[in-house]
Amino acid sequence: MIGWDMSAALALGDALGVPPLAMAELLPVLEAVMVAKLNEELAANGGSGVRS
Repeated sequence: MIGWDMSAALALGDALGVPPLAMAELLPVLEAVMVAKLNEELAANGGSGVRS
């Protein structure tokens, strides 16, 4: 996984009433952590996806 669709993430934040400045500050940090964790899961499972 490379990253998130930031347009969709910003639209979701807007729909939830999260201020745009907060989204701009938080999304890059959250994205980096989530991408790293998902890639760890993929590597641990031989690339077969995240366990449920």
